[in-house]
Amino acid sequence: MKKEDDEIYDLYKIETKPKVNKQKITIILIAIMILILLSVILIRSLEAIKQYNVYKQYEQQLISLKKQEEEKQKQIAAQKEKQRQEKLPKLTDVGKQNIEHIYKSETKRAFLTFDDGPSGVTSQILDTLKQENVKATFFVLGSKAQNYPDMIKRMYEEGHYIANHGYSHVYSTIYASKEAVLDEFNKCNDIVKNILGEQEYNSHLFRFPGGLVGGKYGEIKMQAKEILNQNNIVNVDWNALTGDSETTNPTIDFELQRLKETTTNKNSIVILMHDAEAKKATADALPQIIGYLREQGYEFKNFYEIIK
Repeated sequence: MKKEDDEIYDLYKIETKPKVNKQKITIILIAIMILILLSVILIRSLEAIKQYNVYKQYEQQLISLKKQEEEKQKQIAAQKEKQRQEKLPKLTDVGKQNIEHIYKSETKRAFLTFDDGPSGVTSQILDTLKQENVKATFFVLGSKAQNYPDMIKRMYEEGHYIANHGYSHVYSTIYASKEAVLDEFNKCNDIVKNILGEQEYNSHLFRFPGGLVGGKYGEIKMQAKEILNQNNIVNVDWNALTGDSETTNPTIDFELQRLKETTTNKNSIVILMHDAEAKKATADALPQIIGYLREQGYEFKNFYEIIK
């Protein structure tokens, strides 16, 4: 009986062994794989979102930097334009009144003016003016300006006023008619503005060669003054000088003496000097001229402060 009992036992044992559900396992595995896949997708998505946010932040920073740079460039351009406009003479009604009363002032002021240049002498004069921190006014000739374009540019860059003395300085040409005076002004002005590369430049300020009053061409000059005024151009002469055109070989002492003689008891002085090639003595005397005027209490001006 023992053997039969063992066989019966083995039979029950086999029948009670759990059956494997392959389909269920397959579903579970698929579910696990899906979860893993979803986890990977989620992680990658989160990383992508993070990277996108970083990119957007970086993009915003770039946009911000670009805007800042654009604003900076606009400010630089605006500053340059402001400086450019400040160098362009603009004749106002107040400026016209100032010219009419140029020799009257409650305070002592001096306008250093140089005619007939530029020339090789001009560079020495500009060196002295720069060293002394003085601004002057140059009544340039068009025929000389075209030969010394670098001097014209330097005058302009260093803040001096470039005024107009006509083109030729040949009296029979300039004073052939009142229209000829205007033509000389325009020809000189065209040369200056082309040298400067500044097509808006117009000095609006003319000095008649030989001065406005009197002389052989006195009547033509008066007629020319009217046509100049009609074209928004004013003129100015002088009420003091160094005498550098009164003698062939002036000395420093001679020029200083003439300056003292012609500035006595005057508050507002427009001083006639020359920077033509033959006027080396004026360039040499200029430091002492400036020193003397300072000792007398004069403040230096140029026509930017009068015209505008």
